[in-house]
Amino acid sequence: MTISPSSIEQVIPGQGAMAQPSAAPGRAKRRRFRFVANAKAATGLVILAVYCLFAIIGPWVAPYDPDARSADVLQAPSTRHWFGTTHLGQDIFSQILVGARSVMLVGLLAGVLATILSILIGVTAGYIGGVPDEGLSALSNVFLVIPALPLIIIVTSIVEQASDTLVALIIGFTSWAWGARVLRAQTLSLRRRDYVEAARATGERTWRIILFEILPNLTAIIASGFVGTVIFAVMSEITLAFIGISSISSWNWGTILFWAQGQQALAQGAWWWFVPAGLAIAVLGTALALINFGIDEFVSPRLRSAGKTRIRTADGHTVRMRVGFTPVLAPVSRPIPVPREEVTP
Repeated sequence: MTISPSSIEQVIPGQGAMAQPSAAPGRAKRRRFRFVANAKAATGLVILAVYCLFAIIGPWVAPYDPDARSADVLQAPSTRHWFGTTHLGQDIFSQILVGARSVMLVGLLAGVLATILSILIGVTAGYIGGVPDEGLSALSNVFLVIPALPLIIIVTSIVEQASDTLVALIIGFTSWAWGARVLRAQTLSLRRRDYVEAARATGERTWRIILFEILPNLTAIIASGFVGTVIFAVMSEITLAFIGISSISSWNWGTILFWAQGQQALAQGAWWWFVPAGLAIAVLGTALALINFGIDEFVSPRLRSAGKTRIRTADGHTVRMRVGFTPVLAPVSRPIPVPREEVTP
């Protein structure tokens, strides 16, 4: 079925048949908060804010000293110990609150550092091209083959007291290459677009074109790279503590799992020793994924209005624009015509 553009009128639910430009005074202001209005993004931001709050005030609001021993050995969760106790009577809830600071510091610091490096190197290489592009691409290829986790193990074994900041810096400096390659490829496809050529023709500076014309179209990719790096950094920090590479005297969620594994918590039926730490890791990853999904829907109109946009043809049929490029005619219930009986004269 061929649909003539002249015979199609935009239909917006609740606003009549023809879409008219709205002059509502608060429309521009509402558009600024559209990202926060997204349910996925709002949920992820709230959860992430709670984690950051616990990372800041966790050691101060913890009900017990995480290292303090008591007579309540291997106690199940109760009103006195919300998450139960360890084999030494240590409060697990206090350990999780105190350990949140280490995990969030490593994850966010490594994510920010890797994202900044990937933007600087990837977008610069893709936009400038030529010899700088070849040099930066070669640098990215070198860092692509550097394994971050073995390097962290080597450094932490050499350095006597490897801090969380050092671990975050190592992860950040070794995790930017893949994001830079992706950003370079996308920048190569954007630098010849009409709006970029128009900005270049009007005499816009290079930094202004990159900042205001190219980077907004790379928001989803940048956010995805940041989320992936944060998750990798969190899992690396927890893995190092779980296998006993990092210092087990400072608490994080991996240290809790290390002691639970070493004291055979699963064999003793002490599920409360490792389940809360595992749930804390899973909920943090879910929050970051929800933020990523919200950013995707914010920057992509097709994802934001999937299944909601409809157009109407001249003959009154409704065409619903689904996720895809082909309009799909909405099913319309019509009475089945009954053939007339032929009357013989």
